[in-house]
Amino acid sequence: MTYTLRPATETPPTPPDPAAGTGGRETATAPRRRERDPFFDNAKFLAIILVVVGHAIAGLMKVPLAKGLYLYIYMFHMPLFIVVTGYLSRNWTFSGSKARRLITTVGVPYVVFETAYSTYDWLVGRNTLEISLLKPYYLTWFLCALFMWRLSTPVWQQIRWPLAVAVAFSLLSYMSDLGGTFNIHRVIGLLPFYVLGLLLRPEHFEVVKRPSSRWIGFGVLAGGLAAAYLAMNHMAKEWVYWRSPHEDLGVDNVTGTAMRMGMMVCATVLVFAFLAVVPRRRTWFTALGANTLYAYLLHGFVTRALSFFGWWKLDWMATTPGTIVIIVGAVAVGTFLCSPPVKKTMSWALEPKMTWAFTRLRPPARGGAKR
Repeated sequence: MTYTLRPATETPPTPPDPAAGTGGRETATAPRRRERDPFFDNAKFLAIILVVVGHAIAGLMKVPLAKGLYLYIYMFHMPLFIVVTGYLSRNWTFSGSKARRLITTVGVPYVVFETAYSTYDWLVGRNTLEISLLKPYYLTWFLCALFMWRLSTPVWQQIRWPLAVAVAFSLLSYMSDLGGTFNIHRVIGLLPFYVLGLLLRPEHFEVVKRPSSRWIGFGVLAGGLAAAYLAMNHMAKEWVYWRSPHEDLGVDNVTGTAMRMGMMVCATVLVFAFLAVVPRRRTWFTALGANTLYAYLLHGFVTRALSFFGWWKLDWMATTPGTIVIIVGAVAVGTFLCSPPVKKTMSWALEPKMTWAFTRLRPPARGGAKR
C-alpha cells in the first residue's frame, strides 16, 4: 500500500563530522540545514511508480502480464511505503510543531481529497453525492491510517516488544468484522510494517546498501515475480488489499492467520530486497522523491478515469502490447506528478500554510478551584 509519499519528509539528523573543525576558533554560525538522504528519496520515487502502475493495470486482469504483475506489486508496494514512513517517523513526538505539521500535511489533505474524489465520482456518474470522512474513498485510506499511526508512535516507542504486539493486533483484527469506519482493517492490519520502520536504525540500512546485497536483492525480486505468476490463478487478489476479515475471504481463522503471517513474511523480504537495489547516490529522479505525496493523491484522478469512462474495456488495451503501453504511460504520469510545476500548483492543498488556524499550546489547568 512510507506512506514521502510524503507521509514524513524529515530525514534523521546527520551526525556531526568530528573531522570538520573550526581551526581552533569558535565561531557563532547558524545551524546547517539537514541534508536529505538520496537513498530514501530514490526509494520513495520508485515506490510511487509501483503504486501508479499497480492502479493503472487494475482493470486488465484478463491479461496474464497485468494479472501477475498486479499481484506482485500489491504484495509489497504499500508495506514498502509504510516501512520507510515508520523509519522517518521514529523521532515523532507530541510537540507543537510536529502536531501542526501532522495536521497540515496529513489531516488537511485527507479532508481535501476525500471531498475531491467523492465529488469527482459523483460528477462522472454516481446518482448521489456522498462525502464521508469516516469511510475513506479509494486511496485516501493511507492518509487516514498514517494519521493514526503517527499519533501512536510514542506508544510503540515505550513498550517492550512493540513488533510482537503490533503483529498480534494485526492478526487478531482479521478474526472478526470491524466494519468499514476509517478502513480500520487496513489501519490495524498493516500496522506491523509501520512499527518495523520505527525500530529500524541507520546501521540496518547499511546492510542493504552493501554491493553484495544488491545482487541478492535482484535475485529475490526475480523469484518473487516468478512466484506471483505461479500464484495468480490460485490466490484471490482480495488478500493483498489487507481490508477484509477471514469470514469475507471464505476461510477459517486458523487458515486466515497462517495466510496473513505468510504474507507479512513475504512482504518484508520483498521490501528489503527492493531497498537493496535502490540507488544510493543522487540520480535524475532523486529530487522527485521528495514529492511523492503529490503523485499518490493526484494520480487517482487519472486511474479512476480509466474505469469511469470505460477505457479499460477497449479491445486494444486487453492485450499484452496494450498493457505495456499503459505501464509506460503510468510511469510517465507518476514522474510528471512528482515534478516541481505540479508541486507549485498544488501545494495549497497538500502543504497548506495554516498558521492562522493554530494557537499557542494550551498548558493544563493548575489544580482545582480554591475552597
